[in-house]
Amino acid sequence: MTGVSKLLAFLLMLAAPAAAQRLPGTVVPEHYTLAFEPDLAKETFRGRESIRVTLTEPGTSITLHAAEITFGEVTITSGGRTQIAKVTTNAKNETATFTVPERLGEGQATIQISYTGVLNDQLRGFYISKANGRKYAVSQMEATDARRAFPSFDEPIYKATYDISMTVPVGDTAISNGKITNDTPGAQPGTHTLTFARTPRMSSYLVALVVGDFACREGASEGVPIRICSTPDKRELTGFALEAAAQQLKFYNDYFGIKYPFGKLDIIGVPDFSAGAMENIGAITFRERLLLIDPATASIGARKRVASVISHEIAHQWFGDLVTMKWWDDIWLNEGFATWMANKPLAAWKPDWHVDLDDAADTQGALGIDAMKSTRAIRMKVETPEEINEVFDGIAYEKTAAVLRMIEKYVGPDAFRKGVASYLKKYSYSNAAGEDFWNEVARVTGKPVDRIMRSFVDQVGAPVLSVRSSCAQNTSNIDVKIARFIDTPGSTPSPQTWTLPVAVKGSNGQTKYELIDRAEGSFKIEGCGATFANADSRGYYLTDYTADTVGQFAKTPSRLTATERISLLGDEWRMVRAGRHDIDLYLDLAAAMAGDDTPVIAETIAERLESISDDIADATERARYQAWIRTHFGPVLTGLGLPGPATDGDDRQYRRGILLHLVGVVGNDPSVQATARELALRYIADPNSVPSTLVPKVLQVAAVDGDAALYQRYLDQMKTASAQPERYYRYFNALSWFSDPALVKRTLEFALSPDVRSQDASTVLGSLLAHPWSSDQAWEFTKNRWPLLVKTLNMFQAIPSLVGSFGSFCSVSRSSDVKEFLAKNSVPSAARAAQQAIEQIDSCVALDMRQSKPFAAWLATVS
Repeated sequence: MTGVSKLLAFLLMLAAPAAAQRLPGTVVPEHYTLAFEPDLAKETFRGRESIRVTLTEPGTSITLHAAEITFGEVTITSGGRTQIAKVTTNAKNETATFTVPERLGEGQATIQISYTGVLNDQLRGFYISKANGRKYAVSQMEATDARRAFPSFDEPIYKATYDISMTVPVGDTAISNGKITNDTPGAQPGTHTLTFARTPRMSSYLVALVVGDFACREGASEGVPIRICSTPDKRELTGFALEAAAQQLKFYNDYFGIKYPFGKLDIIGVPDFSAGAMENIGAITFRERLLLIDPATASIGARKRVASVISHEIAHQWFGDLVTMKWWDDIWLNEGFATWMANKPLAAWKPDWHVDLDDAADTQGALGIDAMKSTRAIRMKVETPEEINEVFDGIAYEKTAAVLRMIEKYVGPDAFRKGVASYLKKYSYSNAAGEDFWNEVARVTGKPVDRIMRSFVDQVGAPVLSVRSSCAQNTSNIDVKIARFIDTPGSTPSPQTWTLPVAVKGSNGQTKYELIDRAEGSFKIEGCGATFANADSRGYYLTDYTADTVGQFAKTPSRLTATERISLLGDEWRMVRAGRHDIDLYLDLAAAMAGDDTPVIAETIAERLESISDDIADATERARYQAWIRTHFGPVLTGLGLPGPATDGDDRQYRRGILLHLVGVVGNDPSVQATARELALRYIADPNSVPSTLVPKVLQVAAVDGDAALYQRYLDQMKTASAQPERYYRYFNALSWFSDPALVKRTLEFALSPDVRSQDASTVLGSLLAHPWSSDQAWEFTKNRWPLLVKTLNMFQAIPSLVGSFGSFCSVSRSSDVKEFLAKNSVPSAARAAQQAIEQIDSCVALDMRQSKPFAAWLATVS
């Protein structure tokens, strides 16, 4: 028994619970040999497997994970003796137990397994995908689906090495984690067997299996071969991804001080995929639309999205793959870190993209989740696959990233980088828990990173700083009170404290840091005037300013940076939702920033103004509210022009699209709607005639009042754009914007037709549930088709996403209906999504009740 095996076995025995699906920890895998023979026509596969394990105590049985597996012969060899094992499966726990007649001693043993499995249609494990009139086999093992592809010790702490081979039809290729080391004729005519290099020690959920006629564009970065692969019809769309991946790999090599450790990097776009992408070691899989674009015709949103997701997944090769969490309660060690890192290479590569503004917007999104009573701590106990799947959410991704940005700013980027690099080196090819990270970074930086992180990782919710100041002798005296923030009026959370680095920017522009670990604090800062309590918008907290302070910021918003203006808008909207401020304060602030040339700010304002139209303005008020929008934002759109000069940069085009929607749809401007339809028809006739960044909004605004003829033209364009994912999804996403009830019905039926991939159905249904003109129809459709939806949509992301979209409703009657429906149709993997959807509805109702009178009073003053 090796020292590593002894230590791992000890840790496993300490960690293994008495219940659920965790393995006992008395058998530790060291090496797998896996041979797969997929039959694409029959949608099945045969598997042969050998697992070298270490037994830490004697016994007559070995239990591992297996699901949807049909076993052939199983033998266990130990101490020079081979025994045939009896196989007992437990479908509920997704385990198989191999029992032999004679006792197995401590030490090494080898398990030999022959089995068959199903290439399922659920986008999990080893599954079937279809495109171009043929079938593909693809894997998605995270979080607990490796057990559907091969019997395994399917927990992240069980790292082992893998030898993998696949026998596939001649003319097809296969891709796995290692390089192809051998290609020989298969045992059956018309097949060949591809053998891959042995992997480093890795967790089972990172195994990759991809089979089909994939075509690849090849490149390299710092000696590491890189391939971007796709179905043959989309190979021409792989160039941008290759350029991005090469830049990012070099950036991470330099940043971490650890060279990319896995020999080669394949990145594959697959036709059907449940997640956005998956960080399998050396073989990252993607949804096609998140990888394959033509940069010459792609919108700025598409370019940033593709580059960011690639960067996120490559960052995982260090965070998650090289160092892996011990158990899924620390999934934030994977996802939050990759989210935090993703924009760093982009900032160096494309500084004109201003990705720091996207970071600030993401922080606001996380705070929105954390403002709910039903939010969760970053780290929470999970055991079952359903519980594990639920923690892949905005708390794991965006909240963790925001907390890391806050700490990085506090300790300094260079010091933080050294701490991160030290952590990665210390735990390379091993597993770590949250404490391992923050203790190492605290040691390296000499700052209380451990105290700060513990207060955010293990404690639920987000803090709000109530800031009050007075001035004497050119010095501002700042008093703060800190408590948990909940954005439902009347909520009284239990007392909480955080160890919180607060960055305060005085009226003179200077910033001062204060580390506060109590419910109240006070400090001084030079200068008088409005003090901004979240300098550079890096703090993960909200701020409750006085109405006078907000008014001062509204008079001179330019004194704040763009990231700070994003933070201010987010803070003020949350104060409105919580009933701490009246809505007129937010609307006056939005009006003061109507001409802001930062697209993210324009988008933030537009989203809030639209929600006010949908949820607060009643039928008698809506016309006056629309007139106010046209008055304040119409001239800005006119100044930009429609469609505007083709030479305009990405920021102006993106902002133009936001204002097109705000004025045309929320402001109900008929002339803008007519212009959008004209531009849509022009784009259909000539895809080069409208700037690409403007196109998505053009198609959506044109659809709102569009007729059946325009709807059909969108469908026709989708049929011809199948080899161009971005163009296809421009039309696909616009279908849900048609408001005619007959066309809404067509879109609902279309969403569940064979013409729509199951991964996309929840997206269009969620959009239809959110729009006021289609929500009633979409809700009745969803209820009526629920059994079919549960049967056909993926449980990992699609069903939770769809359930989450129920939260877009805003009425007492709909709240009751949703509660009753979910009580009768509970889905374990969407339990938290259901809870949060109900809370969102009730919170929206409370917002309407609290702000309807202030809104009416404000509207009377501006009409």
